[in-house]
Amino acid sequence: MLEFQNDLDLFQAALGIQDPWFVSYREFDKEAGELHVHLNFKRGAAFPCPECHAKGNKVHDVVNDDRTWRHLNFFQYKTFIRARLPRVKCNSCKKILTVKVDWARTSAGFTFLFDSHAMSLMKEMPVAAVAREVKEHDTRLWRIFHYYVNRAMNALDFSHVKRIAVDETSSKRGHQYVSLFVDMDTKKVMFAMEGKGADVLRVLLGHLQEKGIDPSQIEEFCCDMSPAFIAGIEKNFPQSHITFDKFHVMKMVNEAVDQVRKEEQQEVPALKKTKYLWLKNKNKLKDRQKEDLVKLKDMNLKTGKAYRLKLALQDLWTIATLLADVYLREWVGWATRTRLEPMVKVAQSIKKHEDGILRWFQTKMTNGLLEGINSLVQAAKRKARGYRTINTYISMIYATANKLEMTVKPH
Repeated sequence: MLEFQNDLDLFQAALGIQDPWFVSYREFDKEAGELHVHLNFKRGAAFPCPECHAKGNKVHDVVNDDRTWRHLNFFQYKTFIRARLPRVKCNSCKKILTVKVDWARTSAGFTFLFDSHAMSLMKEMPVAAVAREVKEHDTRLWRIFHYYVNRAMNALDFSHVKRIAVDETSSKRGHQYVSLFVDMDTKKVMFAMEGKGADVLRVLLGHLQEKGIDPSQIEEFCCDMSPAFIAGIEKNFPQSHITFDKFHVMKMVNEAVDQVRKEEQQEVPALKKTKYLWLKNKNKLKDRQKEDLVKLKDMNLKTGKAYRLKLALQDLWTIATLLADVYLREWVGWATRTRLEPMVKVAQSIKKHEDGILRWFQTKMTNGLLEGINSLVQAAKRKARGYRTINTYISMIYATANKLEMTVKPH
């Protein structure tokens, strides 16, 4: 066990302050609940250049104002490290620059140890609760979170990306959206931004170029049939192919089936409150629901016709690739002949997007991964109990969906 001549030596050792820095004095304000530990550097000290890292540079001058960093609490008291920072004139690059310190990030208001403590709490608790625990405003804690998320994202390698899935997720109540772009091979969210539509593809193009990624290497996109997404891909990535998400196709058909049911239930009251009998897969229905469905199917209803069309289209994804185009065209013809307006509209949309739907048989790309990511993000959003900015939401998406390792490390 170490013994110390005075409390300054104790603080020096406990804080891990390295030569040429030393604890010069401390101030304790019991009423404010604060301890301020002041640092200084030894006369004649030399520092490495903060830019080129050349060693042995003497102090040129000292920045007048004290810098302050929040540190871990001393018992129940908020603790701050304070110091005036020297500037050095580098012997190699000849620049005059403020030195970097060992205990904190450049321009940060917290020490590395505080960063680490805050990040460990934010992984387990809502940020508002962490703010109360450490007695800091949550906005300052979010800045810590943003920094380490951005650093972890920059460490991910997307240089070989070839296949991208595109989707949007709601950011708040109303009509605010964030568009997500996922590398289908690494299963990581490579980029997220506010908004949706054609413009987000233009921004993605700029993002890839900024990262040194050649946009021409993107061979495939997977998305829904949004005209805006399609137009954005065709304009900004003309060399890429589009696969339309098969789950989106089936969602369109399900919505059409339900529309037929809603229209028919005006004449057939037995159809009321049967929505999920027609939309759920058979294997997910309870025995009683299966019996009810059989009875309704035997009534020769329009809804029954629409339901059989749905089942037939589900079979598309199981047949041989060589037969897929013929099967899909026959289905479109069948749906058109029913003269059920909702099914006819779906058939027309499917015919228009036939190439992208059939491309699934080559790429097997779907947005199922994005649905899983969206579930994780929505759960994280509920845990966070709100956020103030889109940037915070996007950082949350990166951290949650990519399971980022955000270890706090000094320079």
